Amino acid sequence: MSFGSIFGAWITVFLTLAILSYLYKDNPFYKVAEHVYVGVSAAYWGTIAFWNQVWPNLFGRLWPHVDDPSTLSKFNQFWYKIYNGLHWFSNNIFPENGIPGDQTQNLWYIIAFFLGLFMLARLIPNINWLGRWSLAYVVGMAAGLRIYGFMSSNVIAQIHGSILPLWGVSLGTALNNLVLIVGTVTGLFYFFFSVEHKGIFGKLSRVGIYFLMISFGASFGFAVMGRISLLIGRLNRLIEYSSKQYGYATIILLVVMVATLLILNLKNPEEVTE
Repeated sequence: MSFGSIFGAWITVFLTLAILSYLYKDNPFYKVAEHVYVGVSAAYWGTIAFWNQVWPNLFGRLWPHVDDPSTLSKFNQFWYKIYNGLHWFSNNIFPENGIPGDQTQNLWYIIAFFLGLFMLARLIPNINWLGRWSLAYVVGMAAGLRIYGFMSSNVIAQIHGSILPLWGVSLGTALNNLVLIVGTVTGLFYFFFSVEHKGIFGKLSRVGIYFLMISFGASFGFAVMGRISLLIGRLNRLIEYSSKQYGYATIILLVVMVATLLILNLKNPEEVTE
């Protein structure tokens, strides 16, 4: 067993036990694991977003690859001289003669470039107001795009999916379609608040409540099953890493963490925060 595998097992066990220690109470081990998780996740997704989105879609459209920049217009030659300065700064991010790919040049993306810089300006107190322009643009654009996408993929698609045949199909299919139609219609009745829920309308809305509760229960059960499967995977890892070939990592770290939390709690109960 290599040192890297053993070291990785110890780190895995420590972080797993540190997260599970929150079942006892908030404590320094949990805080360490929480900070590591947030920091590593932010760094990972930031790196993925840069190389998969920013690098090809922004820089690739401002400076697409050209075989010979001297054949370009005078303006583009000057534009690629700016790129050469960035190339000197980092030849991995800015390779020679432009960003490889099939993007076509679109200098309107310089607006997105400056909006991105304005985002970073929020780290500087004197000019952090510039970041509001970027946030306003992102929120407005995302809201418009999401409304269109939501209407086409969710609302309209669900309306089409609810228009189902009750005749000309098998008995089982007809019953399934009937249940779906009744559940959809009665569920909509429940969310219609312009009429008081009394009489026939109240009875239909109550049927909608039953369908909603069944739906929420099934969704919650599915989520719990997924989390339980993750927990089982973690417990299997802890059992595997408690063997001799991994240096009894689970047993040793469990004893050390329990002893440390016990000492901290006896020494100063306020030190282990509630």
